[in-house]
Amino acid sequence: MHYGTDLAATEIIDYPAAPEQVRQQFSSNIAYVYDGSFEGLLCCVYESYYQKELPSAIFSYDQAQETLFPAKEIATNRTSAQKVLESIGRKISREALKLVRACYFSEKKDREIMILEFLRLGYKIGSAVTNMLSHDTVRAVTKTALTVQRESHYHVEFLRFSEYDGVMVAIIEPKNFVLPMMYAHFCDRFPSEQFLIYDKSHKHAFIYQNGEKSLIPLEHLELPKLSAKEEKYHELWKRFYDTIAIEGRINHKLRMNNMPKRYWTHMTEFQ
Repeated sequence: MHYGTDLAATEIIDYPAAPEQVRQQFSSNIAYVYDGSFEGLLCCVYESYYQKELPSAIFSYDQAQETLFPAKEIATNRTSAQKVLESIGRKISREALKLVRACYFSEKKDREIMILEFLRLGYKIGSAVTNMLSHDTVRAVTKTALTVQRESHYHVEFLRFSEYDGVMVAIIEPKNFVLPMMYAHFCDRFPSEQFLIYDKSHKHAFIYQNGEKSLIPLEHLELPKLSAKEEKYHELWKRFYDTIAIEGRINHKLRMNNMPKRYWTHMTEFQ
């Protein structure tokens, strides 16, 4: 999967048709294939409206899909993507844009079609769409987005860096591709540092060096042995963690609720 970069919203386009009417107005005997990026998905939205098509499926090049309908390749065009992005923020709401982005970074099956249907509804109704939780599509997009946002928050809280030759390195294994949603926090917190966050699940790495940001695909990360100094810091952190614990108030069930066990693998205090 290729993941795109962030874009800013400033403009607007007018989109016709209520979602409940589009299947009568639009042809749906087609499937879209795109490059898997967020910009590429926005181009699918653009194509759907301007070609009067409602695809039965949207999938990326690296997703194996079977469809009864002909597949149409949608090229990624930054101008078209920018127009759609701008229209979401201004014609619907910034909150809707946040939900769409978070939903896109999920591993939810058919998330692309969910997003397209959500936007169609939003263009008709406006900002009120985010409160329509009784609507199946709105509820699905909102639930998916909140799951991704919650996981992103957990990884910000539980991420642990170790230093290797002057570079801080952290490894995460998220269920969803939350790395693009969390790295800004660490850029703001450590503006003068050099660091790398590796997403082992999705084979991507974020690199911050001298103020420059890079999000790149990385199949494997091989790290050298920790220095004696860094191992000492690890031991001090573990000792601090154990020392501040109040034995009479230890509640393992509560701890696992607040700090799910799947995050423990790369947390220094549980090594």
